Amino acid sequence: MFVQEMTPDQCFALLAQEHVARLACTHAGKAYVVPIQYVLAGHRIYSFSMLGQKILWMRQNPEVCVQADRVEDAHHWKSVVANGHYHEVPDIKGHHDGHMRAWSLLQSRTNWWEPGGYQPRPHAADGKPVFFFIEVHEVTGRMAAESGE
Repeated sequence: MFVQEMTPDQCFALLAQEHVARLACTHAGKAYVVPIQYVLAGHRIYSFSMLGQKILWMRQNPEVCVQADRVEDAHHWKSVVANGHYHEVPDIKGHHDGHMRAWSLLQSRTNWWEPGGYQPRPHAADGKPVFFFIEVHEVTGRMAAESGE
């Protein structure tokens, strides 16, 4: 097996092809990692969630990390880490176009509301989803293949 660094273009290509990733955020010295459905547009990773721990934590510390991968087998895989900044896209005056863009991008994916639309218990009184994007500032990645591929 041969492991090599991926270029930024290769990293963004993988992020564009995949639609499930892990989102990591931190608060008060604790880390929290959860799966998200997403779509990449430019250098922005769009997603949504119901109000809960990750949204509350990202509001307090907007520096986050997203990890996506594709694993064919133990010797053929790619993994990308994208570091960036969390931004909410509320459905309010002045942000409606951005909110509709996020919704439009996400709805192009099958079952785009999973897992963000499910909650084991209600957190928000109104039950409205929170649309957001991660502005990617840095990507790194590695891939493995049989030597010579």
